[in-house]
Amino acid sequence: MTSASTAQSASADRPEQGAPPAGAAAIPAVVRRRLATVEARLDVNSWVATAVVVTIAAILRLLGLSGPKGKIFDEIYYARDGYGLIDKGVEWNYKDNGPSYVVHPPLGKWLIGLGEWAFGYSDQELNISVPGHLFTTAPEFGWRIAAALAGILSVLMLTRIARRMFHSTTLGCAAGLLLALDGFHLVLSRTALLDIFLLLFVLAAFGALVLDRDARRRRWSRALAAGLDPTAPGRAARPAGGWRTWPWWRLVAGVLLGCACGVKWSALYFIPAFGLLALLWEVGVRRSAGVRRPWRDALLDELPWLVLAGLLVVGTYVLTWSGWLLTDDGYYRLAARYPNTPGLSDTPFVGALNNLWQYHKAAFDFHTGLETPHKYQSWPWQWLLLGRPVAFYWSGDGACGAASCAAEILLLGTPLLWWSFLPALGAVAWLGLARRDWRAGAILLSVAAGLLPWFWFALDGRTMFSFYAAPALPFLVLAVVYVLGAIVTPSGPAGLTPADPEDAAEQGADRRLIGGVIVGAYVLLVAVCFAYFYPIFVGNTLPYDDWSARMWLDGRWI
Repeated sequence: MTSASTAQSASADRPEQGAPPAGAAAIPAVVRRRLATVEARLDVNSWVATAVVVTIAAILRLLGLSGPKGKIFDEIYYARDGYGLIDKGVEWNYKDNGPSYVVHPPLGKWLIGLGEWAFGYSDQELNISVPGHLFTTAPEFGWRIAAALAGILSVLMLTRIARRMFHSTTLGCAAGLLLALDGFHLVLSRTALLDIFLLLFVLAAFGALVLDRDARRRRWSRALAAGLDPTAPGRAARPAGGWRTWPWWRLVAGVLLGCACGVKWSALYFIPAFGLLALLWEVGVRRSAGVRRPWRDALLDELPWLVLAGLLVVGTYVLTWSGWLLTDDGYYRLAARYPNTPGLSDTPFVGALNNLWQYHKAAFDFHTGLETPHKYQSWPWQWLLLGRPVAFYWSGDGACGAASCAAEILLLGTPLLWWSFLPALGAVAWLGLARRDWRAGAILLSVAAGLLPWFWFALDGRTMFSFYAAPALPFLVLAVVYVLGAIVTPSGPAGLTPADPEDAAEQGADRRLIGGVIVGAYVLLVAVCFAYFYPIFVGNTLPYDDWSARMWLDGRWI
């Protein structure tokens, strides 16, 4: 990491770096700078600012969460599956009184079911009405509250992750606020679908890796301060070991990626991407410390930990199927109930895992063969352009003071924000190469993991929807914030030292002031754009002409 890689945030806004440990004065200044991380102490001001952002997100996601009434879009599946998991341990078809065949793992539906357990569940079609174990509310609140909490928590996480990455409370709060004011994120946070949980666990895994990166750099910094010679042969060139120095956050990331896969299989694409990030960061810290063969040493030291993290992904994923494994009611669970299905077995323990594998093969065949046309399907190259959003709800009823009314919930990103993503990605690629900035690479690789696989599937004509882009959304927001940071504190020409430091400081202050005005104006415009489209994010009833005025791309949004 170069000195320019921490130049984005204003010095007045940068958290203090902790006092160097004893002996740190012997470390060259450039090495200390490259190994520097955000201090782990409690910063009250940053948490107060974070609380404001999270409060805004919470109000937007919880206010009127019970409306519209009834199950909208795919809530008809996931709300029922969630109740079945809580009631019987597996997804259950109450009409036929048998297990449901489902093609997504159960963890997201378990979370939806927990909300129904806490706040109650009702289904008039199935003649089910169950009061909540903690509170009894409108049934819609019960099956939507888990998604709302996941959305709020993801705003909190992105705020803190961005603050740590950019060393700036302002930029961290900007990231959280932009996510909170995104209509795409808002709609997913107020609907009992799986994608908001996938977004949450992927983002949490990334955050754990960022914490792991900082922890490993602090470990090397302490070792160098204690006299470690990074050029020595063998183990003498490595920091001392012990369980306290294990990459605990990296192992946590493995568990979180297992949870993400337990929501949707598309989380699989992030596993190699995040594994590569962890390895590259380990190479980077060794290179910064002066290790002679950083690649070789990183591979020897870190591959066992990466393999262990991978095993945790698999183990966690299998645990999300506990309800299926520990009962006899799941689809394909017992071979005796499916005599015409080859490959099933009732052998103790091994038979259950075999049958789970056969279930996965059937679900995989379903996904790869999904080519049925759908009114709201779209292609990956349309997603960032908002080429075909998905309508979750529509009603022409209700009073609005006009002859014709309309109420809609449209899965539409806040246009000004989403139309910033592509230019921001281009700018991040350019600045990242120029500055050799680890943050740019992390953002671009994460976006690629969330979007590029769908371009491959598009070649096969697979039916897909814009909400498949959900796990890439936080990283797209980080790309925008990266550019905002560059606007606030652009780097000067590399290698030039100003003749007059006082004049340079004054010019830097002017640039930060102008940049701050530009950034503030951009965030304000995003907020205004969000407010304009807010009625069609939450299903408010509008005069038809007002609704039509918000259909900026005409038929593509209708």
